[in-house]
Amino acid sequence: MQHEPNGTVEPDRTADEPLSSQIARNCLMTRARQISRVLTSVYDDALRPFGIVAPQFSLLVMIAEFGPISRSDLGRRNHHERSTLTRNLQPLIAQGWVAEGVPASDGRSRPLSLTHEGRALLKNAASGWSAAQSHATRLLSEDGAHELMNIARKLPLRMV
Repeated sequence: MQHEPNGTVEPDRTADEPLSSQIARNCLMTRARQISRVLTSVYDDALRPFGIVAPQFSLLVMIAEFGPISRSDLGRRNHHERSTLTRNLQPLIAQGWVAEGVPASDGRSRPLSLTHEGRALLKNAASGWSAAQSHATRLLSEDGAHELMNIARKLPLRMV
């Protein structure tokens, strides 16, 4: 990849190389999704003994940090589509780890909060998270992990 003066990253180009090969080798989205799948697998493996997977654990943490929180605010903070958020929340609610409050004055939003059992799960699963965090840091390197966190901090909230 070549860094242009305007700060953009231009793919390496070979005149006779097919466009698909250039894209396959240089696509940021493809690489980010590969990294995401590998890291999700690392965290899933470490959290599985606690009866939870990485996307659900992430939601537990977000609800603990920002709750009570509406589904729409949670979705914006974590860049979730509504259907993905619902699919990952359903088991948390069914297991009794997350509770939906009474509807707000608008009659629509039902704030999410952790139950006592959800807080206990978060505390118990912290050892699995810590092991996964160490493994992920080794995979990415300290510098890579630090850069990934810096990139994530700069992302805007979803507007939808």
